[in-house]
Amino acid sequence: MDLEPFCAVILAGGTAARLGGVDKASVEIAGRTLLMHALDAVVDATEVVVVGEPVPTERPVTFTRESPRYGGPVAALLTGRDALLRRTPTVAVLAVDMPRLTPRTFRRLQEAGAGRDGAVLVDPDGRRQLTLVLDVARLDAVRPDHESQHDLALHRLLAHLDLVEVPAEGDEHRDIDTWGDLRDLG
Repeated sequence: MDLEPFCAVILAGGTAARLGGVDKASVEIAGRTLLMHALDAVVDATEVVVVGEPVPTERPVTFTRESPRYGGPVAALLTGRDALLRRTPTVAVLAVDMPRLTPRTFRRLQEAGAGRDGAVLVDPDGRRQLTLVLDVARLDAVRPDHESQHDLALHRLLAHLDLVEVPAEGDEHRDIDTWGDLRDLG
């Protein structure tokens, strides 16, 4: 099945409080930064926006900062979406701290979300992860006004969308929130 072109938004602007405030995008695992792992996962994207501090990359990306600053994942997602120059039917969204995501993850999400508002990766316990493919028109239709984006819970925004849940394969659902997580995944 040929998949439609898509853009990607990588969320990398959080405070990383449980990691002592370190820039997660620059943390290394297996000799590569978490940002490079995220870029590898969306290598098929026609355009990538990283919402976070600008850092050197091997690939062309656009960096932006969420508005409001540290406004949470909804503000980051919508800021990233607004920074996209290309218009594609879908946008892939991923947290920078999930180094086991692959292009196959996003192909599975796109295939599952075809004809729906999108798809979301779920862990073995059925919890939704910050790994999604969303129909851009539907996302735009449910987006709150700018003032309402600050600290809006992502599940509240997504509650208005018809998303299919896609079970994670292997460790692709694992994220790095603590130094112990980094050790366990390394």
